[in-house]
Amino acid sequence: MESINALGRRKAAVARVYLSEGKGNITVNGRDFKEYFSDETLQYVATQPLNVLNVAGNYDINANIDGGGVRGQSEALRLGIARALVIADPENKKVLKSHGFMTRDPREVERKKPGQPKARKRFQFSKR
Repeated sequence: MESINALGRRKAAVARVYLSEGKGNITVNGRDFKEYFSDETLQYVATQPLNVLNVAGNYDINANIDGGGVRGQSEALRLGIARALVIADPENKKVLKSHGFMTRDPREVERKKPGQPKARKRFQFSKR
């Protein structure tokens, strides 16, 4: 099996995922996965598609992640891994879709409006 590549996005983060057969090694930006995502919650989020399908030890994953914060990056990696697993075996799509891993989360940061300190916050109103 040759390398399968897929793209995952979340907020401002973009993850390019390269999936190949192997022993379950995950590398992110040239570093070990557990070193890059030090928080166990983020590690769990990123590996959810592998754990649902019970194929965590079957594939090696190399990912390049750019932009956003650590939470957005881990969720972008999750989407990229899920898309790559579907390319590897199309029968996985039904299971991953039922768990919600195939849907790109469309929520983005709302822009700041002029005359306001933030997107929705207003400056204090003074009647006099």
